[in-house]
Amino acid sequence: MRVMGVDPGLTRCGIALVESSGGRSVTALDVDVVRTPASMDLADRLLAVYVAAQHWMDTHHPDVVAVERVFAQRQVSTAMGTAQAAGVIALAAAQREVPVRFHTPSEVKAAVTGSGRADKAQVTMMVTRILGMQQAPKPADAADALALAICHCWRGPVNDRMEAAAAKARQMQDEHRRKLASARRKAVGQ
Repeated sequence: MRVMGVDPGLTRCGIALVESSGGRSVTALDVDVVRTPASMDLADRLLAVYVAAQHWMDTHHPDVVAVERVFAQRQVSTAMGTAQAAGVIALAAAQREVPVRFHTPSEVKAAVTGSGRADKAQVTMMVTRILGMQQAPKPADAADALALAICHCWRGPVNDRMEAAAAKARQMQDEHRRKLASARRKAVGQ
C-alpha cells in the first residue's frame, strides 16, 4: 500500500510518500515541503499547493491520501489556511478517485510515539527511527507528513474495517425497522 501523507498548510505544506507491505514495516519513498510566501495572493498560494499535490499523485500513484484533520486553533487565519490547503489536496485526490482519510494530530502522535500528547521533537525522533533514516526529516512539516502516512499504514485498514462494520450494522438496523413497520401496518390492518 502506498500512502501519501499531507501536513496541510499555506506557508509550509508537508507531503510524503511511504509504502507498507503489511504489518509494521514502512519504507519512506519521498518527502518534500511546498512553500508559499505570505505575500503571495491566497488564490495563487492554494494553486501552488494544488499543483504540487497533482504532481505528487500523478508521479507516485498513491493508494490513499492521509491528511491531518484541521482542529480549532487560536489563530483563526492559520486554521482557515490549513483547512483551505487540506481542501485543495482532497480535491486533487478526488479528481483521481484516490480515497482521502483524515487523522487527528493526537491520533497521529499516538500511532507514532505511543502518546497523543507527544511534542514535535518526539514525533520527529520516532519517524526517523521507524523509517531507519540517517538524518531527521526537516522541517517539522516533512516529519509530520511522514508521521501521517505511517499512522494511516498502521491504523487505516483497521479504521476502514470498523467503518464498514458500522455501515453494515446501520443497514441491518434500517432493514429491521422496515420489517417492524411492515408488521405493525399488517397488524393494524387486521
